[in-house]
Amino acid sequence: MIGLALIVLLLLVALTADFIAPQGIDEQDLRKGLLAPSGEFLLGTDEFGRDMLSRIIHGSRISLQVGIIATVLSAVIGISLGVIAGYFGGRIDYLIQGMVDVSWAFPTVLFALFLIAVLGPSLTSVMVSVGLGYWGGYARVVRGQVLSLREWEFVIAARSIGANDARIMLRHILPNIVSPVIVMSTLMMADAILIEATLSFLGMGAQPPVPSWGSILSAGRAHMRLAPWETVFPGIAIMLTVLGFNLLGDGLRDALDPRLKNL
Repeated sequence: MIGLALIVLLLLVALTADFIAPQGIDEQDLRKGLLAPSGEFLLGTDEFGRDMLSRIIHGSRISLQVGIIATVLSAVIGISLGVIAGYFGGRIDYLIQGMVDVSWAFPTVLFALFLIAVLGPSLTSVMVSVGLGYWGGYARVVRGQVLSLREWEFVIAARSIGANDARIMLRHILPNIVSPVIVMSTLMMADAILIEATLSFLGMGAQPPVPSWGSILSAGRAHMRLAPWETVFPGIAIMLTVLGFNLLGDGLRDALDPRLKNL
C-alpha cells in the first residue's frame, strides 16, 4: 500500500505538472542563482536561478515516460519470444535461449551506452536502449510458465478440437501468464527509471533544458558544498520513485501468487 501510494502520488504530480509547478522548466533569473530553500523557492534554485521544485515536478514526467515506454517495449519483445520458445520448444527454443544468454552477457548500462553512441544522445535513444536491454528477463520468465501450461488439460483439449497454435497461444496461454508479467513489469519500471537517471547523469540521456532528475543531479555536482539541495532533492525523488515501484511489485507478487497467500 505504501508503494501504491507513492506511485499514485507520482502519477498525479506528473499529470498536473503544468498546473502545480510554480514556474516553467527554464525560467531563469541569474540574480537568484543557488538560493537556499525558502518561502519563495521551497526547494531552492540552481545556478541559473531556476526553481528546483518546478524542475523536479516536471522531471517526474520524464521518469514515468521512460519507465512506461521502455517496459512496454521489453514486454512485447520478451513475451512474444518467450511464448514462442516455450510452446514450440526444440531448435526454436534453443535459438531464443541463446539470444537471451547473449543479451544477458552485456551489462544493461553498458549496452545502453553503446546504443546511445550509435543513435545519439536523446530521450528516445534511452527508451529504446533500456527496452532492448531488458527483454531477456521477460522471455526467460514467460518461457518457464509456458513450458508448464502447454501440458495442461485445457491446452490439450483446445488442440484436440482443432484450435491452431496462434489461437492457443493468444487465447489460452497468454491470459494465464498475466500475473508474473505484471509483477515483473512493475519491478522493471523501477530499473528503467534508475537507468534513465544514470544515463542522464552521464550526459547521454535527456538533453538540456529537459529537466531529467539525472541531469539535475549532474548539474549539481559542481555545487555540492555550496548548494547541496541541488543534488539532495532530485536524489530523494529518484529514491522514493524506485522504492515505490519495488514495494508495489513485492505487494503484487504476494497478492497474485496463491502460494504466498497462506504465509
